[in-house]
Amino acid sequence: MNENTILKAEEFDRRFDVGEDISDFLDFSQATRPGLEKQTVSFSFPSWMISSMTDQAKILGVSTEAMVTMWISEKLPKTQRHTFQEHAQ
Repeated sequence: MNENTILKAEEFDRRFDVGEDISDFLDFSQATRPGLEKQTVSFSFPSWMISSMTDQAKILGVSTEAMVTMWISEKLPKTQRHTFQEHAQ
């Protein structure tokens, strides 16, 4: 469909409910993901830990930051977290 096509809310809901692709009717440039905003924190680790984390991240082929984020996410209770894999996209 044409990107300028506008649907009434009822028609939009109906299409969504029956499983139609409604992405043409959404403006993703304004989309947000509440609770997933990045926030910087600082931790101090012994140098041997930093070296070990860096080595492990290289083995996994990811940044050290991504690996540490994944590790922490895995330790949080499932009821209070979103999995790292869901949000790494």
